[in-house]
Amino acid sequence: QVRLVEFGGGLVQAGGSLRLSCAASGGTFSSYAVAWFRQAPGKDREFVAASTWGGDETYYKASVKGRFTISRDNAKNTAYLQMNSLKPEDTAVYSCAAGVLFCSGYGCYDRYPEYDYWGQGTQVTVSS
Repeated sequence: QVRLVEFGGGLVQAGGSLRLSCAASGGTFSSYAVAWFRQAPGKDREFVAASTWGGDETYYKASVKGRFTISRDNAKNTAYLQMNSLKPEDTAVYSCAAGVLFCSGYGCYDRYPEYDYWGQGTQVTVSS
């Protein structure tokens, strides 16, 4: 059983930056794809970014591409989401997810049912 814990959320002004971390334990993190999803109040959960198990391929929601960067350090069992140029519409609870995906490409990695393990989420609030 893989346990995921997110760190790094908080309150930041528009235009600022935050770096989220997702620490994994209890499994072989290097075997799993990892993704970040977010959910704002009253809205559905939405995909933000994903990385293949080796980090060689990454995928992004169109509205965060160029501002957010997903990365991972398999030696530290940790994934990261660097968020720059934050906007008020980025305000949400951000959750990391991990799983062994048996499909490929953006139409696969952005689907939350593909992921088996989830963290509890961390709040990101961007003030205008």
